[in-house]
Amino acid sequence: MKSAKSFALALSFAFFGLTFCSGLSSTLGIRSQAYAEEPKISKEAVDVLSRTSQAMAEIAAAVKPAVVNISSTRTIRSKGVPSPFLSDPFFRRFFGDEFGNPNRPSERKQASLGSGVIVDRNGYVLTNNHVIKDADEIRVRLSDKREFKGKVVGADPKTDLAVVKIDSDHLPTVTWGDSDGLKVGEMVIAIGNPFGLSQTVTSGIVSATGRANVGIADYEDFIQTDAPINPGNSGGALVNVIGELVGINTAIFSTSGGYQGIGFAIPSSMAKIVMDNLVNKGKVIRGWLGVSVQPVTPDLAQQFGLKEEKGVLVGDVTENSPAEKSGIQRGDVILEYEGKEVNDPSSLRNLVASTPPDREIVIKLLRDGNPKTLKVAISELPAEKQQLSGKFDNLLKGVHVQDLTPEVRRTLSIPKRITGVVIDTIEEGSGAGQFLERQDVIMEVSRKRILNVKEYELAVSKIKSSQNILVLIYRKGATIYVTLPAP
Repeated sequence: MKSAKSFALALSFAFFGLTFCSGLSSTLGIRSQAYAEEPKISKEAVDVLSRTSQAMAEIAAAVKPAVVNISSTRTIRSKGVPSPFLSDPFFRRFFGDEFGNPNRPSERKQASLGSGVIVDRNGYVLTNNHVIKDADEIRVRLSDKREFKGKVVGADPKTDLAVVKIDSDHLPTVTWGDSDGLKVGEMVIAIGNPFGLSQTVTSGIVSATGRANVGIADYEDFIQTDAPINPGNSGGALVNVIGELVGINTAIFSTSGGYQGIGFAIPSSMAKIVMDNLVNKGKVIRGWLGVSVQPVTPDLAQQFGLKEEKGVLVGDVTENSPAEKSGIQRGDVILEYEGKEVNDPSSLRNLVASTPPDREIVIKLLRDGNPKTLKVAISELPAEKQQLSGKFDNLLKGVHVQDLTPEVRRTLSIPKRITGVVIDTIEEGSGAGQFLERQDVIMEVSRKRILNVKEYELAVSKIKSSQNILVLIYRKGATIYVTLPAP
């Protein structure tokens, strides 16, 4: 009897084991099938990505030898800081008469690093003006570790470009590309040589073209890209997918000092013209039309009977200028300049500036709603109109300002009620640097209301070096009066 029971119990366990194993096998089979059905990277996808990666590597390898590191040093001179002890005879007895001289200048060396691009086999290097500005010595280091002393051929602060020459030939170069043909969404590669390290390579797309009113230079027509432009990459190359130079990397837009997805490059079309002028003529010669223009707003479009908000409105015509001689009048709306659309004042300014003097061009405009075509003989920009703001013999010397455009107002969150000019840069050593800051809005100068750069320059030009200057500024949400005391 016990044997029968033991046999039955063993049979039950055996059946349970078979059932369990069968279920387990079934479960494992399902899992194996699930794993087998998980998505895989197709051969076609791998091939595409591999080809893209290989293409990027080849472009970088072709361009990197022509991208150099530029290091410069300059001497900073500043006046001594007055102290109540300076005139004390006791201290002067031990430290000498120079100790009591508050006007004794002090000196220090300042170093800066940037990048550059060799664009000519005979040693011409294109870079940013701010990389070599006021440099006492410039060193250019090539990708093969060779180092040369650099000499400034010419610089153009208005576009933030400069040309440096090194004593060598048969150098690797970058081929010029057509920046005017760039399209939004097109892939670009930014290559620099920062901090004396090996070249850095970043990639991205063109986010926008024709960016102006950024506050970096006087003439702005930037290529905006999301390719990271790191500190030290200023002056480096922005190239297209066939390795052609389409821009000179200039700056990042950042509120924190770090990369935030917005970088700017000077288009190659502008850079080539500036370089040719600096090398062949020793200066940049710009064209001049002789008009003051403003954007066409919805209100202005309605007032002037325009169907679309296109072109720029002529607010004034300079006497004896090419514009006056050709028949351009106040109230005209300029639509095209030599076949190119004019969308804002900056685009017209850049087109005119890049036109060689004595060249005849065609302008299309609207006058009282009727289309009109005029031929204009562009002349050279007069010397007095080339002066940058900030060239004054008073405490506002070295303060550079720009008009408070809608884009600048939006970028800096400046209320509509605030009018004036915004401080773009303050040169080191300027007396105003102790009292004013970049991005301050100057609303009044010596109790005179300021509406634009022209009014600012007129008001400041009348102030003598011995006069105190009372300035009303808007800063961080508040308007305050600031007195600049004469020395």
